Amino acid sequence: METKPKALVTGAARGIGAACAQRLARDGYHVLVHYHQSKAAAQQVLESVTASGGSGELMRFDVSDEAEVEQVLNPWLETHGPLSALVLNAGIRADALLAMMLSEEWHKVISVNLDSFFYITKPVVKGMLLARAGKIVAITSVSGVTGMPGQVNYSASKAGVIGAVKALAQEVAKRKVTVNAVAPGFIETDMLSGLDQNQLAQIVPLGRIGTPAEVASAVAFLLSPAAAYITGQVLEINGGIHL
Repeated sequence: METKPKALVTGAARGIGAACAQRLARDGYHVLVHYHQSKAAAQQVLESVTASGGSGELMRFDVSDEAEVEQVLNPWLETHGPLSALVLNAGIRADALLAMMLSEEWHKVISVNLDSFFYITKPVVKGMLLARAGKIVAITSVSGVTGMPGQVNYSASKAGVIGAVKALAQEVAKRKVTVNAVAPGFIETDMLSGLDQNQLAQIVPLGRIGTPAEVASAVAFLLSPAAAYITGQVLEINGGIHL
């Protein structure tokens, strides 16, 4: 385990996060399968990782709680050393028209989706800078690129992540650390719950909803040596709905 590069995937209990954890394990990483409330689902992901010959462990914290992130992540980093890869995937949505949006719906989405970038990336990137190596990929959204009606809070949080990625990439490039983002469109995850997927597929030029594995493949590329000269970029994975 100790000889493997180590990767943390936040929100890895399901959907894109689970697919990323499974893919990175196959690529040879020791994967930290992060979750907050869905321990049983995260355990299933970990079991799938180990069943396929990979290695990993569970890590639990609330990404929107700075103190909790520090209490869990800092001791782990002190004991095990710097991460080779960080995938910032944890996120939520609470859709409503702005005129009807509750204050708590605004603040919770911003906290989980954007504030967490600071809480988690700060301790991780410190180790990467000392090691003069590391790769970070943030999962944003087409909503953060184009804006989406009914998702002012979500669009703002994801656009904020894009800005953070571009700024951080410039700060850490001299230390050989890369920072990129992927911006999925409509993907088969819980984020689409309550939406008509057949109707959504009709507006996608490729005529279908994407899969978590397709997003994970893009993440794996950005974390690979083949992407060593790519930083500060946003790779859109959306079937052509935004070009």
